[in-house]
Amino acid sequence: MKLDLGFIKINDIQFASECAVKDGILYVNAEDVKAFVYENDDVKAYIESIEFDIAKPGESVRITPVKDVIEPRVKVEGPGGQFPGVIAKVDTVGSGKTHVLRGMAVVTAGKIVGFQEGIIDMTGPGADYTLFSKLNNFVVIAEPVEGYENHKHEYERAVRLAGLRAATFVGEIGRNVTPDETAEFETLGIKEGIEKYPNLPRVAYVHMLQTQGLLHDTYVYGVDAKRIVATLINPTETMDGAILSGNCVSACDKNTTYHHLNNPVVAELFEEHGKTLNYVCNIITNENVYLADKQRSSDWNAKLCRLLDLDGAIVSQEGFGNPDTDLIMNTKKIELQGVKTTIITDEYAGQDGKSQSLADADPLADAVVTGGNANEVIILPKMDKVIGMLDYVDVIAGGHAGSLREDGTIEAELQIITGATNEMGFNCMSAR
Repeated sequence: MKLDLGFIKINDIQFASECAVKDGILYVNAEDVKAFVYENDDVKAYIESIEFDIAKPGESVRITPVKDVIEPRVKVEGPGGQFPGVIAKVDTVGSGKTHVLRGMAVVTAGKIVGFQEGIIDMTGPGADYTLFSKLNNFVVIAEPVEGYENHKHEYERAVRLAGLRAATFVGEIGRNVTPDETAEFETLGIKEGIEKYPNLPRVAYVHMLQTQGLLHDTYVYGVDAKRIVATLINPTETMDGAILSGNCVSACDKNTTYHHLNNPVVAELFEEHGKTLNYVCNIITNENVYLADKQRSSDWNAKLCRLLDLDGAIVSQEGFGNPDTDLIMNTKKIELQGVKTTIITDEYAGQDGKSQSLADADPLADAVVTGGNANEVIILPKMDKVIGMLDYVDVIAGGHAGSLREDGTIEAELQIITGATNEMGFNCMSAR
């Protein structure tokens, strides 16, 4: 499969009467976006009102609670459409041409179910821990209908759909815009790859997806990933919207939809493909809660690695605690098949950094890349403007009773910052 991405650089967002991209500025008619978002029955039923706001890098703005972050894209050539199985019909994506509005994102915020949402600060020390502070953010603020407490899951789904629909509308604005930059990504069939790169190590990416239920879910072509067994997927499919976030694990290591679209593991493997390694494919697998499911999934992952005759595998997880078991089971079983592994994870090592970093371990898991310690404490200064609400700061994972101080500052762990210790490596933490 071969996918061409055309990047349209967005340096600013402004509300306007007409939608367009001119000279790096995205002009958006808010009423047109709202009308498109409300064409969905779930949105109509569970969201009383939707407002929009814009947050730009360097502004004294805090966005919270953040549910999802989405990069607008539009399929301009080839099969499929945007967010297949959810917005577009279920057609295989990952080939043809797609335009990307680079430098911006759609962010969903408001009264969101769950305590594991996050904060994006556009300036200050918190901004240094999230790459989303560097984007021009078009924020969707949702207000639930009266009595939504009796339909919490339905409302959560409606908010996710509102964000995806808003991103779809915005992405469409870039359909007929000439990209500022293009990039081509291509993977080969198994036989063709072996013939073309006979002397390069064969490497695959074992991509663990959060699927613990109760709002901890990821969707593949619209299917809840806890219903799948481990399977193969072309990396260009993930770059073209095949995998969507639907979970609320701690904000620091949540894989938002933006992360899936811009997975740095995929990008780096493509960069090395044909040079130092043969990038074979991605193996997607879930993180279910029952032991039997963990055993089944890890067995399948190891089996697929052997069937593909791999030399190495990159394994990334999402979340912490319960998924640590999946991570170690995958790694151990893949290693026992003679395939060398490297883990990407983060740590929950206590505020002093001295506790055990993972809930599980094994001597075979001896190559680990960390995204940082999510328990590290940070003081976030008061911002001049809040998009969303501060009601949940004390109860968001990483916060505590009294996190929101009387002077407007926030004392919390890095857990509270969206993307701070992302386990794809999509973060600002480094030991270099």
